[in-house]
Amino acid sequence: MDLSRDTLISLYKTMTTIRHFEERGIPETGQRQMSASVHSSAGQEAVPTGICAHLTNEDYIGSTHRGHGHCIAKGVDPKNMMAELFGRSTGNNKGKGGSMHIADMSKGMLGTNGVVAASVPLAVGAALTSKLRNFGRVAVAFFGDGGANQGVLHECMNLASVWKLPVIFCCENNGYAESTPVSYGLSVANVADRAAGYDMPGIHVDGMDVFAVYEAAGEAVARARAGEGPSLLECRTYRFYGHTVFDDPLSYRTKEEQDHWRSRDPLKLFREMVVPEGLVTEEELNQMDDEAEALMEEAIKFADESPMPDPLELYDDVYVDYPVDMMRRGANMDI
Repeated sequence: MDLSRDTLISLYKTMTTIRHFEERGIPETGQRQMSASVHSSAGQEAVPTGICAHLTNEDYIGSTHRGHGHCIAKGVDPKNMMAELFGRSTGNNKGKGGSMHIADMSKGMLGTNGVVAASVPLAVGAALTSKLRNFGRVAVAFFGDGGANQGVLHECMNLASVWKLPVIFCCENNGYAESTPVSYGLSVANVADRAAGYDMPGIHVDGMDVFAVYEAAGEAVARARAGEGPSLLECRTYRFYGHTVFDDPLSYRTKEEQDHWRSRDPLKLFREMVVPEGLVTEEELNQMDDEAEALMEEAIKFADESPMPDPLELYDDVYVDYPVDMMRRGANMDI
């Protein structure tokens, strides 16, 4: 691919930031007795990086329970994310949401979501808003291979195709729904094969290769912006760690399988493709790794020094009271 040097640097910087956040921040969360389930996306960095590189702050994404990488790729500040994982008031959701409820509307990040495939209709709704109001924005709905079998996904794909909504359905197929192999729960060879039933393009791509994801996502985003409707993008990837911090993946995966996928580490593949061509040097990539490591130390320090939420705010932001006139306008809206 003919990518600019700035684009190459941006792609690697995003991937190494995600990797360092997962491998540094998640253990720190456990050490602070924040024992809620946290799901690492280490190994899957190429997918959100390659897709979100085509998006702006005005575009939307709906995430999953394994959403730290989506957040970082969409531009959410890792310091605020770390504070959210630590349950601090400076977190994206004031320390009340934790890992599976990180949102930042200023970045178009509609939220990570602990309910399987539940963010898909949020992204589709955002795409509908964009079309009705001529915003020219695109939405991406992330889900996993387990989410691929949820009814709400199929309803959303059907509706998005009927209305030609500017949305990309992105399946991060990491091979396992918790511990259930994808081959056990999928009725077709590839999730992307199901796109034919909804009259949209179905693309199967190597999710460990950020350049392959970037290229496929660029075409899908361009199609959506042009008003040509949705696409289904399946990225075959792999999570390096267990389903959660409490999970032993070797109880259902072999060491040989894990070693194979580790050899296809997205950051390693990037180096192997770029450095020999002289596009970016090894030293520059190492420096970006060091900067990501330093950023995590800053994030941990920021989170540790941030106050806990005030107990009096426990019920704040739980419900929203909409003005009566707004409700009336909504009831009369013809969509």
